Amino acid sequence: MNGAAGTNDWQVAGIPVLVKRSARRRTVALQVKPGEVTLYAPTRVPDTKLLEILDARRDWVAGHLAQYARMIPSAPPALTDGQSLAFLGDTLTLRLSEGVTRPARHGDTLNLPTHHPDAALEAWTRHAAHEPYRALVAGYAAQLGAQGRLRRVVVAGARGRWGSCTSNGDIRLHWRLSRAPLPVLHYVALHEAAHLLELNHSPRYWAHVARLMPDWQTHRAWLRAHGHTL
Repeated sequence: MNGAAGTNDWQVAGIPVLVKRSARRRTVALQVKPGEVTLYAPTRVPDTKLLEILDARRDWVAGHLAQYARMIPSAPPALTDGQSLAFLGDTLTLRLSEGVTRPARHGDTLNLPTHHPDAALEAWTRHAAHEPYRALVAGYAAQLGAQGRLRRVVVAGARGRWGSCTSNGDIRLHWRLSRAPLPVLHYVALHEAAHLLELNHSPRYWAHVARLMPDWQTHRAWLRAHGHTL
């Protein structure tokens, strides 16, 4: 059973824990990678003991997963012709063409120039996401009774921050959130809109979030575990 992997229902921050056992191992070790948790163990150690070890280090593992999720890649893989791309719940097909000078969407096809397609895609996404972002945040602000405190919504690109809210009512959402599952985008929009009422993370703040989105923790866990893939 050297190097065999086991299955279980263990999770940390929504990420399944893969257990790999080996007769040659002497100690138990945890490895955390972006969106991935692996528990290495000798074959003789029972599951109950492994679960105790995992529970004892659960906060450590969750912290590393969150740190990876906050590391928005500065150099994503090069775009390719025919590549699929999520955008606000739709799936677009990218077409790179030398005859295209500026991005243009036609149905579910997004045409991009072959010259600096990444920059063109970001520019297009920022523009196309602005009104949906604004409407989404404004909707949550209205439901919270804070619409009078919202000044403007900005599509941002700050590294390490998916969203922010200033004391004067400016809310920023990262353009890459347009690639996230819609419930995750909604969570971030609500998260920032709730800061219009409470510019902190107090129990009263989280009560505002939970009132409109009881399952917010599920979406936060997804973003922490998978945010780096956006």
